[in-house]
Amino acid sequence: MEVTRTLARYIVNARSEDVPKEVKREAVRSVVNWLGCAVGSCRHEAVDCALAALSPFSGPAQASVLGRDEKVDILHAALLNGISSHVFDFDDTHLKTIIHPAGPVASALFALAEYMPVSGAELLHAFILGVEAECRIGNAVCPEHYEAGWHITGTAGVFGSAAASGRLLKLDEQQMTWALGIAGTQSSGLREMFGSHCKSFHLGRAAQNGLAAALLAQKNFTSSNQVIEAKRGFANVMSTKHNYDEITKDLGKTFEVSLNTYKPFACGIVIHPSIDGCIQLKREHGLSGAEIDKVELSVPHLVLELTGKRTPQVGLEGKFSVFHSCAVALLFGAAGEKEYSDAMVRDPKVIALRDKVQPTIDDKLRDDECHVKLTLKDGRVLEKYVAHAIGSLERPMSDKDLNAKFHVLVDDVLGEEYAERLLKLCWSIEGLRDAAEINRQCAPSAKTERLRAPGSQGAARG
Repeated sequence: MEVTRTLARYIVNARSEDVPKEVKREAVRSVVNWLGCAVGSCRHEAVDCALAALSPFSGPAQASVLGRDEKVDILHAALLNGISSHVFDFDDTHLKTIIHPAGPVASALFALAEYMPVSGAELLHAFILGVEAECRIGNAVCPEHYEAGWHITGTAGVFGSAAASGRLLKLDEQQMTWALGIAGTQSSGLREMFGSHCKSFHLGRAAQNGLAAALLAQKNFTSSNQVIEAKRGFANVMSTKHNYDEITKDLGKTFEVSLNTYKPFACGIVIHPSIDGCIQLKREHGLSGAEIDKVELSVPHLVLELTGKRTPQVGLEGKFSVFHSCAVALLFGAAGEKEYSDAMVRDPKVIALRDKVQPTIDDKLRDDECHVKLTLKDGRVLEKYVAHAIGSLERPMSDKDLNAKFHVLVDDVLGEEYAERLLKLCWSIEGLRDAAEINRQCAPSAKTERLRAPGSQGAARG
């Protein structure tokens, strides 16, 4: 079975005109969400640290660090923007695999777009193909691969970055097969790193290494032709089970980007049902949090496996604490980035309520279900069952929701008016002659320049 070559052949030969309009629309939504996350977190200490450590060794100033005025070579830009897009843990999620699809793919593509002429339509199609590659490979090894301890966005994301970058570089079938092979031998990312800077580093490395894989393959740097399916290839080495039909079946007929979801809360996706239930109870009963005596949760096993940090010490750890997340949801009715600051996880009021949260595993629950039960000090008991959290496929975020989220993230970086102009430009990506116009308009120094209206760039190149 030629799994790797079949996937490579599809990526090389796929036509943009064969992608349904609704699929392209979801891809645009994914890019909008990714851009907001990348710009919004551009001043996070993880980005500052990485830039300080690596910029002295960067090559020519070829591509932007989104939201900042610094420029680095395209490989470092892919790395830094991948880190930035994920460090808030506010980015998109392919729920079947828990892959965050946009980070590895878009971070590589937008870096490459500043180096070579790329239209918005070309970039969007490459983005769709990259997401297809990473998510299908993820589907093939889930859930065993993830349960073994691999961070699947890093391990599968490198394939998506390579595929998308290779498409823009116009690799032929053999070169694309090599690109996937070069990506696969760099596949990495450990779940042990959750709660630290390294979690977002996984996405940055996936973007950077996938882009490097495509550039190497373009110059005929060789690899195995069976990186996915070989006895000592990705699927057999990194998972106890695999289903290659998930990769090869219905290529070009179904699209994984259509299954993408977007986070209303800036934390691990498995906590979202619990947060949703807590916020609903707070709003329905006008709770302040002070009247709560006990918070009981019935949750699926992944909640405690992934987010069982009872005493987080820094904001990044709070994102993997169901205890902290429910506490801030009940106190503030929100779980955005501000609720996951270092100061917030050390706030005495948050800690006091956090200590009252008592989760119990219920193996009968799906990953997106939970029961929340509050016992108040006056003896009243309030309950909420959440079948699907807001932001899920069943309760998706609307375009209006994504716009509001974009402003929450970007306004503090660029200002409300300029953020709105950037947002409109991103929604119009498919019509841009030069996709890198989005990168340029993310720089704070560009605020003084008049942003060209989306329609002024004319029709995109063929």
